[in-house]
Amino acid sequence: MAGLSGKRKRLGIFGGTFDPPHVGHLILAMEAYDQLHLDRVLWVLEPNPPHKAGKKLTPIDIRIEMVLAAIDEDEKFELSRVDIDRPGPHFVVDTMRLLRQQYPEEDLVFLMGGDSLRNLPTWLEPESFIQACDRLGVMRRPGEVINMRDIEERLPGISQKIEFIDAPLLEISSNQIRSLVSQKKPYRYYLPIDVFQIIKAENLYQDESD
Repeated sequence: MAGLSGKRKRLGIFGGTFDPPHVGHLILAMEAYDQLHLDRVLWVLEPNPPHKAGKKLTPIDIRIEMVLAAIDEDEKFELSRVDIDRPGPHFVVDTMRLLRQQYPEEDLVFLMGGDSLRNLPTWLEPESFIQACDRLGVMRRPGEVINMRDIEERLPGISQKIEFIDAPLLEISSNQIRSLVSQKKPYRYYLPIDVFQIIKAENLYQDESD
């Protein structure tokens, strides 16, 4: 819906399996919120994305608990159940269509990394996905070069929807944290304290051999 100034509100769409959500996720979400002048950021938890088919994932109810613990009632952040409450498979083009129905009066800004932008032509129905987004917020790390000419040739008109985010260089990943836990190495400060406590209480990521 429109704000007091009459301008449409901007809603960031921040998707992931969040297994677990870590401080890097929070930093990137906040940078997007600030640099793109968003009104809030929707954390779209992906229960079982097609590109991770066959991989072991933490049960969805525990990941929901971890995301809620990570965002800690910050009014700028909100957990979306758009994919949680529907059967899979969950392709992002369908997710965006549903979000467009849920938020018809808001500008939807899909947040992605440079690698995802490069791979976008291989996604299911990329043109329809782009059409469902008002803008694409692309996180660009220091020194990262993105060949927009190549992407534009494969997806004509995409450049007009892209807004770049200057993202800090963060060498933190959920995969790395899971590995540290399984190896019984220190991992506490990669995580919000409440997420750390959930991992300990649930004995998560003890065996990441597969």
